[in-house]
Amino acid sequence: MKTYNGIVSTNIERLAALADGIFAVAMTLLVLDLRVPVLEVIHVSQPLWVSGAAQSEQVLLDLLIKLAPRLLTYFMSFLTLGIFWVAQQTQLNHFDRTNRDLTWIHLIFLFAVSIMPFSTGLLAEYITFRLALVIYWLNLLLLGVVLYFSWRYAERNDMLKEEATPEIGKLHKRRVVAYQALYAFGALLCVFNTYVSIAFIVLLELNSVIAPRIWPLDRF
Repeated sequence: MKTYNGIVSTNIERLAALADGIFAVAMTLLVLDLRVPVLEVIHVSQPLWVSGAAQSEQVLLDLLIKLAPRLLTYFMSFLTLGIFWVAQQTQLNHFDRTNRDLTWIHLIFLFAVSIMPFSTGLLAEYITFRLALVIYWLNLLLLGVVLYFSWRYAERNDMLKEEATPEIGKLHKRRVVAYQALYAFGALLCVFNTYVSIAFIVLLELNSVIAPRIWPLDRF
């Protein structure tokens, strides 16, 4: 007798297509938090030689400077989503098929992706608050834990392609564990200052994106 679990689609391409869409939406929502500054008329005492145009330029510059924290968190989160998109697609490329359980594991992963705009907006609004930084880190932790569990599940249930050797599996898992450990260290730096944490995470992600690697985390 067939069960519902037995007839659920095993097409990995459909899962990859859904992931592409959710990542695209999440990455787009990030930029919506960057609002164009509203130039208000501010009456201040200025020397006679300072024109109204020059004063307006200065006000706009000041508003853009105040926007810098949001630009920083946007850049960090765009890198984050890009890195995790590559990681998920790399996993899916090594999977021979999916099933109901593995599909839901990746739906949980995509849930963590979908809340990234919220955790980013929270951190941007309260960038000096340790709690906001910790919530952002918990978002990163959920992404990494689910991705690690995804590979372990596929490995244990013989859902990998033939070319996905044990060495490749170890490489996937080592990379996730290494980056999660460093993300945790970066979050811990908020004890001193949240900007220190953010700077560390951004440098870590730039190391993942830009070659040559400063620290080849995927080789140890």
